[in-house]
Amino acid sequence: MQKTAEQGNPAAGAGRQLSRNAARVRRGFWPKIRRTMGRIPFTREAVAAYYCAFDPQTPLRVKGILLAALAYFVMPVDLVPDFIAGLGFTDDAAVLLTAWRTVASHIAPRHHARAAAFLDDQSDHPGATN
Repeated sequence: MQKTAEQGNPAAGAGRQLSRNAARVRRGFWPKIRRTMGRIPFTREAVAAYYCAFDPQTPLRVKGILLAALAYFVMPVDLVPDFIAGLGFTDDAAVLLTAWRTVASHIAPRHHARAAAFLDDQSDHPGATN
């Protein structure tokens, strides 16, 4: 039986998954945030997590954890569909909160500040981009 590259080098598989998650988050995060703003209580945390995940100074392990949680948030299909009133974002919140608690010491004041600035700008100019 022949081994695949991922079996011989688990880090290669993890790197590919990180790249896939990063691409999914880049593509879907801002549209999802704009659609859900005001309806989810964890918007500020999600935006700060996004800025931390794409910060070059963030350790790779932390990026991986945050990108996995954010990729789950932006996926169009998840455990509890987002359109179910009152329950739709509970699974997203649980995943993001777990990731947040795991890496909270790496989510720096600059990430919180950028999140606050983005959200303030959105409240002043709802059509603004990041």
